[in-house]
Amino acid sequence: MADSAFLFRNAADSRLDNTNSVSNNQPLTGRTILIAYSAPQELRAELEVVGARLISWPKLDISPPETYASLDEAIENLFGYDWLIFRNVNAVTFFLGRLQELGHEISELDSVRVCAVRQEALQQLEESHVHVDVIPEGLSTQQVFEAIETYTGGRSAIRGLNFLVPSAGPYPTSLQKALEDAGARADLATTYRTCSTSDFYRISALLRGGAFDCVSFTSASEVLELAQLFDANDLGELLKEVAVACIDQEAAQCAAKFGLAVNITASAVDATALAQAIAFYFLR
Repeated sequence: MADSAFLFRNAADSRLDNTNSVSNNQPLTGRTILIAYSAPQELRAELEVVGARLISWPKLDISPPETYASLDEAIENLFGYDWLIFRNVNAVTFFLGRLQELGHEISELDSVRVCAVRQEALQQLEESHVHVDVIPEGLSTQQVFEAIETYTGGRSAIRGLNFLVPSAGPYPTSLQKALEDAGARADLATTYRTCSTSDFYRISALLRGGAFDCVSFTSASEVLELAQLFDANDLGELLKEVAVACIDQEAAQCAAKFGLAVNITASAVDATALAQAIAFYFLR
């Protein structure tokens, strides 16, 4: 810990001297870190001292979509679907709300199979008297697909089935790909949104372009927030090739639930320790 404190003091001195060292004084020079918009200012300062570029994901704002066009079309043609997959409680809330706004009855869902991912989604469906046929044991795409595969009687039985997945946007997902690879049709219907469209596309483009070297989580709630933001139960797919840093075991365990392999864990539950751990990871 003495060496790490020395490194951070040197970095601070370098900044004050207005030098541009890319050596041990600023080990994160050239590295870009994805961080929560609400991340502690202390963490931001510590990371910037050692040269990191920080980009925040936008504030989570669950709201109705800009247009219900794709959802309305799906609801009006519900008879054409064999399955409904609800991946979170937001999908349940907005889908059922819109279903009833359009004059349909909950009982109309009796004609389709329903898969509920996550306990909150299951609870709301049961409270709304929607039957649930499949409850995956976990959140990952593989676990959801395998649960449906087991229920239908095997991969070959999925071929030709039509799935409707209420989502935060028409953005391709690993679940959609898995179903289509098995010969099914999987439609994503925009049912709600998680932030402004421009913010979503900006961060999505940066992720697709490999802009981030690391993502930092200072709490389990930040992991949940990022998963909701991207409407993703499988963050491992979204953040592949990105180092994952967690401030404590609670955050690390939550990250693991969403398919993330944690590369960096702070030696103490504070911002300085997390920043130091990230710096040393990239010094290796």
